[in-house]
Amino acid sequence: MTTLVVYVHGLWLRGHEAGLLRRRLAASLEATVQSFTYPSVTGSLAENAGALRRHLVNIRADRLHLVAHSLGGLVILRMFEDAGAERGGEPALPPGRIVFMGSPVRGSQSAGRLVRLPLGIGHRLLGLTAGEVLVTPRERRWNGARELGVIAGDLAVGAGRLLGPLPGPNDGTVLVRETDLPGATDRLRLRVSHSGMPFSGTVARQVAAFLRDGRFSRSAS
Repeated sequence: MTTLVVYVHGLWLRGHEAGLLRRRLAASLEATVQSFTYPSVTGSLAENAGALRRHLVNIRADRLHLVAHSLGGLVILRMFEDAGAERGGEPALPPGRIVFMGSPVRGSQSAGRLVRLPLGIGHRLLGLTAGEVLVTPRERRWNGARELGVIAGDLAVGAGRLLGPLPGPNDGTVLVRETDLPGATDRLRLRVSHSGMPFSGTVARQVAAFLRDGRFSRSAS
C-alpha cells in the first residue's frame, strides 16, 4: 500500500521550512512526503485552493494525507468547501486524514492589526489569500468526510506579539481559540510556538499519530 503525505505551507513560506517534519513523517509512517507550493501573497484563496485541488487529483496513491501549517489550513478548507458547493461532496481523492497546525480558521487578531499599519504596508504584506480570510473573523465548521485533527500552540513567542498583546493563550502569532474548528475529530494543545511547529519533534509525533490512528496520543509527548 502506497501512502503519500502532502504538506501545505503558511504565509510567506514555500515549504522548505518543513524539511525536518517531512523526514520525520516519512520515517514514522513509511510514506512519501512532499510539499505543495503556492503563491501565498499574490494568489487569491480561490486560485490557491483550485491549484491544490488540481495537484491532488492527479496523485496516484492508496492513501493520501494532508498536513497544513497556518494559512495552509485555510487553503485546504476552501478546497473542500468549493468541492462541497459544486457536488455536495468532496474532491475525488484517495482516502486519508488531515492535520492543521496553528491554522487560524476563525480569523487572526494579529492579521487585523497588521492591516492597520500606515500607507497600506500591512495589506501588501498579507497579500490576497491572507487578507481575504484572516482579517474578518468567520464562523467555520468542518463538514468533510475525512477525519481532521487540530493542533494549537501556547508558547507565546512570535512576531505577532510585536503588533500588541494577544488576549488569551496563543503561540506568539495565533490565539488558541482562533484555531478551534467545530466538527474536527480531535484537538490538541501543545507547548510550542507558531513558527516552531514544523521543527518540533513533539508536533511531528502527534501529526504521525493522528494520520495513523485518527486521534492524537495522550500517553506520550
